Amino acid sequence: MPELTSLCVFCGAKAGTNPALTEAARDLGTAIGRSGRTLVFGGGRVGLMGELARATREAGGHVAGFIPEHLERAERADKTLPELHVVPDMHTRKLRMFERADAFCVLPGGLGTLDETFEILTWRQLGLHDKPIALLNAGGFWNPLLALVDRIIAEGFAHVENRRLFTVVDDPDAVIPSLAAELVRQVPDAGPPPGHDARALG
Repeated sequence: MPELTSLCVFCGAKAGTNPALTEAARDLGTAIGRSGRTLVFGGGRVGLMGELARATREAGGHVAGFIPEHLERAERADKTLPELHVVPDMHTRKLRMFERADAFCVLPGGLGTLDETFEILTWRQLGLHDKPIALLNAGGFWNPLLALVDRIIAEGFAHVENRRLFTVVDDPDAVIPSLAAELVRQVPDAGPPPGHDARALG
């Protein structure tokens, strides 16, 4: 039976202007730490990612950070992490984070967060993995993205099944139960995930 032992979280290296989003990042980190699971993240000590990692560690959780050499200074790599991997580039960072994680959660963030999110969704769409993905829609932050996905489907550029590539969660405390439940529902070697069709990429 597949288990959720590590969770990769994509989120901003900036805090943004809405304190409620920082609170959501800390609440998720606390939930990860209290559950005894490992947080896999981008390795920075600033922005939402820094708040997330600190809350995870304060709650007793393990944290594994992955940061490219060229971002060590810009994202202020957290040298106090018990596990920090400095990798050559962005592509290696995303691959190593993917390999380490059992599931993914997306918090608010900028273009880098969107890049990570769309890549992991595309990999799932193509059947390259079937790891659960959740969008933490704190304060309705991801509503415009959800509307865009609906528009893409309505215009015929993707199948309606692609909505099942991810789950939308509003409460940080519901993220881990939601992802763990999806893992339990999965049957090993059951083939590609719902919505798998390379033609849907457009």
